[in-house]
Amino acid sequence: MNIQPLFDALGIQEDAARALTDDLNAQIAELQSRLREAETHLEHLAITRKTVTALADRIPTPVGPSDLPEHPDYPRILVVFNDETGPLRAKDVCQALDHELLPKNIEGTRAKLKRLVRLGILIEADTGSFTRRR
Repeated sequence: MNIQPLFDALGIQEDAARALTDDLNAQIAELQSRLREAETHLEHLAITRKTVTALADRIPTPVGPSDLPEHPDYPRILVVFNDETGPLRAKDVCQALDHELLPKNIEGTRAKLKRLVRLGILIEADTGSFTRRR
């Protein structure tokens, strides 16, 4: 009895199984690589979320025109504070708005600045010295 044809058939099946195993191992390696990349991306997103959450209270809330009192000076006052880096006094704001430096204009501007403080848009850094909330 010649069993050589049986061994030849087994050899063919072994070669096919070995090729399939090699192919599946290559696919596993590719999937593991993609999984590591996805896990790293997920970790970065978690770090970003944590950072943004920690900084969220420091981001100023944008003030829209509907949040301001109805007077043409209020948007102009905010423009003045957007252009300046340091605190301003009512007299400085009057000058920036091209108002005459009369006591009534300075006091009116001071009242507007105090109202913006109450609305949470400005802060009074020192008495009579105002700055934009950051």
